[in-house]
Amino acid sequence: MFNILVTGSNGQLGSEIKELSTKYEYKFFFTDRDSLDITDANAVEKFVEINTINAIINCAAYTAVDKAESDEVNADRVNHIAVKNIATIVKAKNIKLIHISTDYIFDGENFKPYTEDDSTNPNGVYGKTKLDGEKVIQTINPLDAIIIRTSWVYSSFGANFVKTMLRLGKEKDELGIVFDQIGTPTYARDLAKAILNIVPNINNEKVKIYNYSNEGVLSWYDFAIEIMSMTKLDCQINPIETKEYPTPAIRPHFSLLNKVKIKKDFNITIPYWKDSLDKCLRIMGERK
Repeated sequence: MFNILVTGSNGQLGSEIKELSTKYEYKFFFTDRDSLDITDANAVEKFVEINTINAIINCAAYTAVDKAESDEVNADRVNHIAVKNIATIVKAKNIKLIHISTDYIFDGENFKPYTEDDSTNPNGVYGKTKLDGEKVIQTINPLDAIIIRTSWVYSSFGANFVKTMLRLGKEKDELGIVFDQIGTPTYARDLAKAILNIVPNINNEKVKIYNYSNEGVLSWYDFAIEIMSMTKLDCQINPIETKEYPTPAIRPHFSLLNKVKIKKDFNITIPYWKDSLDKCLRIMGERK
């Protein structure tokens, strides 16, 4: 039996993996911060040993982007120190690792889709701590470990942009949504499927980084327009500039990810963002 530990299992991605888990012939161990403190190296090592874990999918992260600006210590504990603990144990026990990272490790100043080899330059605490997590995995360099960077994650689980738009679209007549931040949404279920198909095929001596988001390119404004259209909500979406919606953390203006490498290495196809949004809204019972 192939035993997989999924950390952060109550988040969007972890919840989607849990939803899909019955379709795979693996034994899953789903943990959250209450059942396994990944900032405690001894606790993680004990869990791995007792349950004979063969692979870890690390979905756990401090993702409160704005709060992180005033809570750097805790963001670093989860996004960096805990990742160091996991990578150390993965190397010692010779097990596989998939670690989830983010487009926030880039500054958003690019003019073409980011490849895995492009220079990183995070704008805020969240991006910095996630990048520190990436770097510590690369420094420890366990066998059969990969990092997957993703962007604009949404799901029928948890809090996300799609759910916020649905709520506000029912409450308000009009909304201002930024049009000058460009990227691609990621339906967490699509990423979950990709991860579960990739796990048994990881075979590398050095840590490898991959990008994953849905196909296509759009702004948050375009995304909001499509959500309202698919759900037939009578809410006018107005384009605004980022400076009209100030936040504690700076968002990347451009975070389009080049996915050629992950598609080639693991022979996977990635759905178009509108098709995935349609599927998610249907699961939520919101598609009209």
